[in-house]
Amino acid sequence: MASSAVASTSTSFIHNKNDVSRSAFSSSSSLSSQISVSKCKRATPSKRIVSVMTPQQTERVPSTIGSVKTAMTMTEKILARASEKTQLNPGENVWVDVDVLMTHDVCGPGSIGIFNKEFGQNAKVWDREKIVIIPDHYIFTSDERANRNVDILRDFCKVQNIKYFYDITDLSNFKANPDYKGVCHVALAQEGHCRPGEVLLGTDSHTCTAGAFGQFATGIGNTDAGFVLGTGKILLKVPPTLRFVMDGEMPDYLLAKDLILQIIGEISVAGATYKSMEFVGSTVESLTMEERMTLCNMVVEAGGKNGVVPADSTTHKYLEDKTSIPYEPVYSDDGARFLAEYRFDISKLEPLVAKPHSPDNRALARECKDVKIDRVYIGSCTGGKTEDFLAAAKVFLASGKKVKVPTFLVPATQKVWMDIYGIPVPGSGGKTCSQIFEEAGCDTPASPSCGACLGGPRDTYARMNEPKVCVSTTNRNFPGRMGHKEGQIYLASPYTAAASALTGYVTDPREFLM
Repeated sequence: MASSAVASTSTSFIHNKNDVSRSAFSSSSSLSSQISVSKCKRATPSKRIVSVMTPQQTERVPSTIGSVKTAMTMTEKILARASEKTQLNPGENVWVDVDVLMTHDVCGPGSIGIFNKEFGQNAKVWDREKIVIIPDHYIFTSDERANRNVDILRDFCKVQNIKYFYDITDLSNFKANPDYKGVCHVALAQEGHCRPGEVLLGTDSHTCTAGAFGQFATGIGNTDAGFVLGTGKILLKVPPTLRFVMDGEMPDYLLAKDLILQIIGEISVAGATYKSMEFVGSTVESLTMEERMTLCNMVVEAGGKNGVVPADSTTHKYLEDKTSIPYEPVYSDDGARFLAEYRFDISKLEPLVAKPHSPDNRALARECKDVKIDRVYIGSCTGGKTEDFLAAAKVFLASGKKVKVPTFLVPATQKVWMDIYGIPVPGSGGKTCSQIFEEAGCDTPASPSCGACLGGPRDTYARMNEPKVCVSTTNRNFPGRMGHKEGQIYLASPYTAAASALTGYVTDPREFLM
């Protein structure tokens, strides 16, 4: 049996004699992570004839100890419960009961149109309290078609009496809209729609963010969403699971964005195609809920069907004041079947970026120190949460300097915006993020929304309408993603983004944090 690891100090993990351990090498020899991977070897069917007679049949006596069950992963267990099955295997197709369906202004109108066409103009949704509709993508714009999309959502919610519609009517002042929240994936968590053990679907690929709460969460298309609106059910194929074990003390200069960029760099943007990505280990257990959300947010950038983190005391504490609905967490069995298992020693990881034009184009931030940039963008479902802005403020505070390039700040939600103006930054003597940002010369925090993360209409705040080089805390850096098709986007953590803003070059945050 062959076994190996990137570093000689790595420990291979071989579960039984049929397991084969193989190496997963970094694309750059200077990447200082330790990783090992194991996969199970398929048994080769024998062609040897073992019988030419039909064996004598005996009466089968029912078992007195219950059915024999195969150990399952978290994702398999959640889908089994939602489909009322006692056992599920990867590759099976099952009808699943949906706990929450989310849609927004980009995909909502299409989903509503399909619902009306297939179920009838007078049809009612399956459960008005399990549907969450959140305008967030193309909001602060004069684009008539974008504005029309929100009108369609509003009309539908009025007819269907949807309980959770986070509307916005006054675009000139978001604070005048108490119901408006902002980015759907962050708002879902803040408003208590994410619960362990449940099935949450959304018409957005980054719905996988909610897997941080120990639930099955994934993005679906408009046609599927239209069907769910009418039935509360969806046909899903059970994905196999990749397990990522991250251990070691998290260095003060790293954030969850660095962890997920490392993983995507290892397995590529297709490495988890239609697979569940389960995150465990002491490092994961030490992460806050917002950092776990960052981790799960970008599994789709590796092709993942969903990402999931086991619920624990951190999860329960976060949910204490957010939901009164009872929930039941599930956990992977000890003998659960994983397609592969990856192990990382996070204590040896360095700050990373994903260079243009792919999230798996991984490099050390310090290797890109000669890359001159034109702007920095801090925001989105990935990097626009309260803790992301606190992290950026920490770098600005440590430096005491002003930014050298335009630095755009787009809070994910109204709550995040209020936190920027209300929460003191540790070690600042009582200063808030907004005060530190102002002193550093950043742009004033914008109205909460998805902003320029996915380009949007030309008048979208901070959109790249010219071919610029940008360091961004967002999730994708494909050509045209933030506007101009010749723009170059370096994906990075809030630490690295803030450090880069201070120098005008892609910069390792250790220059200011150590």
